[in-house]
Amino acid sequence: MTEKISELKKALFSADSVIVGAGAGLSTSAGFTYSGARFEKYFSDFAKKYGFTDMYSGGFYPYKSLEEHWAYWSRYIMINRYMNPAKNVYDDLLNLVRDKDYFVITTNVDHCFQKAGFDKKRLYYTQGDYGLFQCSKPCHQKTYDNEKQIRSMWESQKDENDNFIKMQIPTELIPHCPVCGKPMSMNLRADDSFVQDDGWYEAAERYENFLRTRRVESDGKVLFLELGVGGNTPGIIKYPFWQMTLKNSNATYACVNYGEAIAPREIADRAICINGDIGEILGKMV
Repeated sequence: MTEKISELKKALFSADSVIVGAGAGLSTSAGFTYSGARFEKYFSDFAKKYGFTDMYSGGFYPYKSLEEHWAYWSRYIMINRYMNPAKNVYDDLLNLVRDKDYFVITTNVDHCFQKAGFDKKRLYYTQGDYGLFQCSKPCHQKTYDNEKQIRSMWESQKDENDNFIKMQIPTELIPHCPVCGKPMSMNLRADDSFVQDDGWYEAAERYENFLRTRRVESDGKVLFLELGVGGNTPGIIKYPFWQMTLKNSNATYACVNYGEAIAPREIADRAICINGDIGEILGKMV
């Protein structure tokens, strides 16, 4: 592993451009785990009532009321969007790429890149953002910042000692669309109701422009740095990274992933695969 880390560090600093592709494994390494002690700390009452063992399961449960639905989701959003991760993994990554010509494409929706100080204009969140509401219908293609509302929902469930005593929010805090009046939903890509607003399209255009101007599919000296991308949506990051590396003989593909660090035979001679904890690897590189 030490040899591979040295190889990755050399590829990073010799590259003219770096494209970071980030999946859920990166945030998991930073401390955003969705089960275990963290789940029990914030959702023990829901776990007791419904038998949930992780946050994802609770997020998809068909609650009987919007008051309970948003009680769950406000906690979920608060801890995974407005709180910082326990470990400095994103800070280490920024320290490694800060002085490089970089761009980030991610399927993560927790906003950790921007909170760590990455340039907003070099980020493309493809799957949405926990910090945004949209119309559940949707009747129009616009999103809305939700921090003030989420914090109010969060506080409405607690007592003066910060203990959760309620599993519902006041009815007046339920968010509704300002245009049609229907309930709001999260701006997360779960089905064809996902809203791609102006900001989403602008970020997509900046990413496509970066790929084009850095000649990533011809002869640009580029590093495709894939971090924690699994097999759920490989068509967004993993497969395009493989394909662009294959087309460009000056490109290097690097995959850092715990248990899933692989590359196709066709690009094996220009691939660096490290099976390990992302935070540990980045920390050693720093």
